[in-house]
Amino acid sequence: MNAPTPDDQAAEWLIRRDRGLTPIEQDAYLHWLAADPRHGDALARQQATWRELDLLADWRPEHAPEPNPALLAPPRRAARSPFRWLAPVALAAAAGVALALLLERAARPPSAAAPAETPVATSYEKRLLPDGSVLELNRGASVSVSYTAAERRVHLLSGEAHFTVAKNPARPFIVHAASVETRAVGTAFNVHLGAASVEVLVTEGKVAVSEVERVDRNALSANAEAKPTRWAQPVPPQNTFLIAHERLTVPLAPVSSSPGPAPTLTPIAVSSAEIARTLAWQPRLLEFSAAPLAEVVAEFNRHNTLQLALADPALASLPVTASFRSDNAAGFVRLLEATAGVRAERRGETISLRRAISP
Repeated sequence: MNAPTPDDQAAEWLIRRDRGLTPIEQDAYLHWLAADPRHGDALARQQATWRELDLLADWRPEHAPEPNPALLAPPRRAARSPFRWLAPVALAAAAGVALALLLERAARPPSAAAPAETPVATSYEKRLLPDGSVLELNRGASVSVSYTAAERRVHLLSGEAHFTVAKNPARPFIVHAASVETRAVGTAFNVHLGAASVEVLVTEGKVAVSEVERVDRNALSANAEAKPTRWAQPVPPQNTFLIAHERLTVPLAPVSSSPGPAPTLTPIAVSSAEIARTLAWQPRLLEFSAAPLAEVVAEFNRHNTLQLALADPALASLPVTASFRSDNAAGFVRLLEATAGVRAERRGETISLRRAISP
């Protein structure tokens, strides 16, 4: 049997990366990249192919029973299609899995289910919900999920979560955090339940936010009874609409004997840089090509409580070419120790990096 080629190996790593690498797999992946310059080239070719396969994401079963043939046609270009680089078995498996998931979702009837509560997340967690929506939990967050034929409802019980909602106009997606409801059809947004407020940040599409009741947060924290009180107004709570790159902060006030009218809520515009800072808790794939180690260290430190420190200034310009998850700083350090002559020393939440052998 012939040994797998770099393109075969790259296709396998892309499939494994798509479903998420464990820390051990991340280390093996980085070692594979560093072992041969051809591996990086093969990975780039396979990524180009996957970008073409991602066009299938534009098809939804509710729009048409079969994908538009144009989605499957290779783009017109002078050069040959990058499909020539992908191993036939890997291509068939990837396309088969994508179509099988989409067809299964189309055939699956909506059904009511008992609320499913997640434990408090001790680290970043990513979950695929029954309708294909994606839920990402920050450390310390917990949720309760309850789907019915009429709606998809998630209760954010604590912390912060990001939602990428599968589009379904017939079943709105509702996130309930304390007294605040965020309603969407197909969009992406972040909700942070704090001690004094609920913050909603929209990264894609549009949502409607309303405060439907007042909750005594002090009583809740003391494990006492705290019955929600509807706003004293003759009409339903007013929706505040947010679009992409807007944030809304809703203060949480204790129950009073006379709640009065609901406050006027005004969204504010936020920049891409502010969104990136807000969502820095989400791990992402960091890719560097001959980047100085000082730049790589700064990027890791921006995403982690575990901080890297260059104890030897001579290491600052060490070129790094690698691809790794932002939450695997420890794995990156192990790679430096194995391949770059770096010695690491950890004290608390800081890892100091210096040359293994003094010049």
